[in-house]
Amino acid sequence: MKRVESLKRLIILQLSFIGLLIHTAVYAYFWFRDYYPYLLYHGKAKFFRNGHLLIILIYFVLLFFFANMYGVLKIGYLKATDVFISEVFALLFVNVISYFQISLMANWVVQVRPIVWTMLIQIIFSIVWVFVCDTCYYKVFPPREILIIHGERPIDDIVAKFESRKEKYKIARSMNISEGMEAVKKEITGEYGAVVLWDIPVSDRNYLLKYCYSRSIRVYMMPKISDVLVKGADQLHLFDTPVYLTREYSLKVEQRLAKRMIDLICSLILLVIASPFMLITAIAIKAYDGGPVLYKQVRCTVGRREFYILKFRSMKVDAEKDGVARLASKNDSRITPIGRLIRATRIDELPQLLNILKGDMSFIGPRPERPEIIDQYMEEMPEFAFRMKVKAGLAGYAQVYGKYNTTPYDKLKLDLTYIEQYSVWLDLKLMLLTLKILIKPESTEGVENTQTTAMKRK
Repeated sequence: MKRVESLKRLIILQLSFIGLLIHTAVYAYFWFRDYYPYLLYHGKAKFFRNGHLLIILIYFVLLFFFANMYGVLKIGYLKATDVFISEVFALLFVNVISYFQISLMANWVVQVRPIVWTMLIQIIFSIVWVFVCDTCYYKVFPPREILIIHGERPIDDIVAKFESRKEKYKIARSMNISEGMEAVKKEITGEYGAVVLWDIPVSDRNYLLKYCYSRSIRVYMMPKISDVLVKGADQLHLFDTPVYLTREYSLKVEQRLAKRMIDLICSLILLVIASPFMLITAIAIKAYDGGPVLYKQVRCTVGRREFYILKFRSMKVDAEKDGVARLASKNDSRITPIGRLIRATRIDELPQLLNILKGDMSFIGPRPERPEIIDQYMEEMPEFAFRMKVKAGLAGYAQVYGKYNTTPYDKLKLDLTYIEQYSVWLDLKLMLLTLKILIKPESTEGVENTQTTAMKRK
């Protein structure tokens, strides 16, 4: 098993490395054919061999950085469409940076056509390369057979998620922990590629985790709230004893200052850039039904302080005439045609740049909820209050790694992961990754009619 996993990783790295080299070669071709002759002709730069190598190496390093951040190197782990979208974003950022780099060397804006051709050729190659790599990978490595060990709660949701990747996972058997520890241990030693420990008592989970670890068995485990908190703890050494420290505060003073500076600068820049789109959206909403353009609603931010969040109105004027607060459902009839478009493209969120500028929100943080929905969540999940240890955000960990209809309990764990592992770099990374989810339709799906608002704890 270890040799197979090592071989998988080696193949993934080789395929990813070859792909990045070919993308770099395309850029190098247009550098030598168009951009370097232009610089040489205008007397702006004269490169020898090492100079050319440096330019190409910078491109490769930037490409590797963005590819790693967006998940391009996760062939076989992510869906082929996700890898392709990630690759497009990585290439877009690197080519834009490289274009400005060349323009700086020329002391003038150089022609954009060569970099556009570079991007187009790279995208066409990516479509073919990702499809070929994905097909070959799953032909060589069949789906991993897994054993699910679960408790009393329904497992339909997690089973559906594993079955959505049938090329990667195959549920061989699901087993209730109530069948007895000896029976579970005996089954674990069977020919399975992995074991899933899903929502079982902590004592049983910890015992089985150590049991699997001692036998080099791969384990997928559902974390509990306490696991997320411990994951973000500082590791100390009290003499010769390791100690985990969870702090009473979330963000340090210098982190809050840096975060606020990023919010101010980025919100001002984006307001200027987005103003034409905001004007067109406002006209379209007003022209459709004559109702108000903006929608104001009470939400909660850090310390459960209430504020009015601003959005472009995407629902009918009387969407909540019954006075009942509820999340948008899948295929919600209250959403207008204009609303569906601006929700799908996230344009409806643009007025929140004003909330960020004012200081009620940040770019990155847990999404602000309505007071009445918070009360509903906290009846079953008192830990929901933990996510209000930081300022609410325009986007967050739960939006990047989850979806609109991700269960509240899972969203809570994602938000706590962000709070406990906060860094300025994590904020910048999530801001870049947020651009990727804008074009993924599943990230804006409403909740199912059968989905509960909060999840009961055990």
